[in-house]
Amino acid sequence: MEFPDLLPRLGDVRDEIRGRLVPNQMLSSITWFRVGGPAQLLFQPADELDLTVFLKALPVDVPVTVVGLGSNLLVRDGGIEGVVIRLPMKGFGQIEHLGHHRLKVGASVPDKKLAEVAAKHELGGFAFYAGIPGAVGGALRMNAGAHGTETKDRVVSVSGVTREGELVTLTNEEMGYAYRRSSAPKSMIFTSAVFEGYHQSEEDVRKEIAEVIAHREKAQPIREKTGGSTFKNPEDNSAWKVVDAAGCRGLQIGGAKMSELHCNFMLNVEGASAFDLESLGETVRARALETTGIELEWEIKRLGLFKDGQGVEPFLGAMKEEL
Repeated sequence: MEFPDLLPRLGDVRDEIRGRLVPNQMLSSITWFRVGGPAQLLFQPADELDLTVFLKALPVDVPVTVVGLGSNLLVRDGGIEGVVIRLPMKGFGQIEHLGHHRLKVGASVPDKKLAEVAAKHELGGFAFYAGIPGAVGGALRMNAGAHGTETKDRVVSVSGVTREGELVTLTNEEMGYAYRRSSAPKSMIFTSAVFEGYHQSEEDVRKEIAEVIAHREKAQPIREKTGGSTFKNPEDNSAWKVVDAAGCRGLQIGGAKMSELHCNFMLNVEGASAFDLESLGETVRARALETTGIELEWEIKRLGLFKDGQGVEPFLGAMKEEL
């Protein structure tokens, strides 16, 4: 599938934009699942100012989607209509030590790099990021967490750009954090954040990081084409236990399979399509609802259009009262 070219709609401002603009860029190359159709227009801004110029020039009717490292993302086979913005490391990958146990961190910084830099500055409270396969922007949006700590526990403030191209800063309270989500405006593009930890020796921090990494390597299929945890943990339960109870450990549809090592991880094992992966996920949700009564909620973000003639309904179209 190929979308109409959006570049002409930027008008003369196109010549002022310093970042990279690529029409109909396939997104399978940037998602960890290695699936997905094209972005109608992929934009990688040079810096925050470049992003504001672009958004102010972009017609309001053009949809905008932001993606990060592609780790927790399933792009459908029909691609994403409108503009897909991906912040590059060059303009959004800096970490600045502010003193007073604080770091200013760009949204494109990989979570594991944040953990490493915090260790060098003898800052505790960041080791959990070593086991999260994503970037800071995504962690801010979904309140990423592990091992008893969440992003909300470390964030002081978050800076970003609105759909209208205005610079804004939100406090931790204004982010409205809850389990694996925030209530910040969906149209806001996070560009950086200030985090605060506490003093801890580098040796002790690195011990924690090593423990996090060892646990991840032992318990998760990290060398597979995966998107990380597929479903959010239900209240007072674990998603993997629900998946297992539904008999879905190792379940395979097409080239998509639920991991046998950690059954809350979905894998692309045999050239799966995004349709295979989403079909598998909704099959698991339907079986879990039928056998346990629990409605699993996707943690993986699914974006874009289905190919013509395809479609996957939530719970495969099954209603709770019918099961």
